[in-house]
Amino acid sequence: MTIITKITTQQKNTDRFNIFMDDGTGEKYAFSIDSDTLIKFQLKKGMELDDFSLMEIQYQDDIRKAYNLAIHYLARRMRSEKEVRDYLLQKEAAEPAIDEVIHKLSAQKYVNDQEFAFAFVRTQVNTTDKGPDLIKLELKEKGISPEIFMQALADFTKEKQIEKAVKMAQKALNKTSKDSWKIQKQKLEQLLLRKGYTFDVIQIAIEENEVEKEDDTEFEAIRFQGNKLLKKFSGYSGYEFEQRVKQALYRKGFSIEFIERFLSESKKS
Repeated sequence: MTIITKITTQQKNTDRFNIFMDDGTGEKYAFSIDSDTLIKFQLKKGMELDDFSLMEIQYQDDIRKAYNLAIHYLARRMRSEKEVRDYLLQKEAAEPAIDEVIHKLSAQKYVNDQEFAFAFVRTQVNTTDKGPDLIKLELKEKGISPEIFMQALADFTKEKQIEKAVKMAQKALNKTSKDSWKIQKQKLEQLLLRKGYTFDVIQIAIEENEVEKEDDTEFEAIRFQGNKLLKKFSGYSGYEFEQRVKQALYRKGFSIEFIERFLSESKKS
C-alpha cells in the first residue's frame, strides 16, 4: 500500500494537482491529475491506494487529458474521427484512452463523420474550384467511409459541377489565347482533370467555351507563335528553315492550312 502524503496545485496550471506519496521508502512525487479526476476519486492526504487504484486513476486522467486536447482541437473547426485520432496519437495519447475519448465525443455529437462530410463538401463547393473526384480523395484521406462520402457528394450535382467547370474554363482560356485552339483544349483538359472533374463534365465545359473560333483569332495566335519561331530559326535558310518552322507550328497545334498561310504572309513582309 502507498499513502498520499501531500497534494499541491501546479503553479502554471491551477486546474492540475501534483500527488506525492510514500510507499515505505519516503515521500516522493507520484503523478499529476486534473481537478475532475481528483474529485471523482475523492483523493486526499492520508488516503491509501493499492496498485489497481493507482492504475485506474492514471487511466482516467489519461482520458481527461486526451479529451481536453480533443476539445481544443475541435474548437478550431469540425474534424473527422480519423483526424481526431491522428491528432491524439501525435500528442502521444494512449490508444485505449483515445477510444474512450472518441466514444464520448461521438455521444456528445462533437464528432460525427456524416455531418462532417456534408459540411466539408459544402465548404469545398462554395469556396474552391475542386471537382468531385478531388473532394472524394480528400474525404478518403480523412477516414470518411465510401457510403458516407457518396451521400455527401450527392449535393454536388452535375449541374453545379458543369457551372464551376465552365467558369474555370473561361478564366483559363483568357490566359492561353496566344496558343492554338488545340493546345488550349489540351491545357484545359489537364487543368480540369487535376482539379478533380470527370471526363464528361470536362467535355461539356470545353464545348460550352468552344465558340466558333474565328479565323482571325486563330491566325493572331499563329502569328504570335510563328514570329518567335522565325527568329529562333533565323540561322537556317531555304527548305530547312521552312520545314523547321512548319514542324514547330504543327507541334503547337496549328493546322497545315494556317501554317501555309502564315509562311506565305511572312515571305511577303
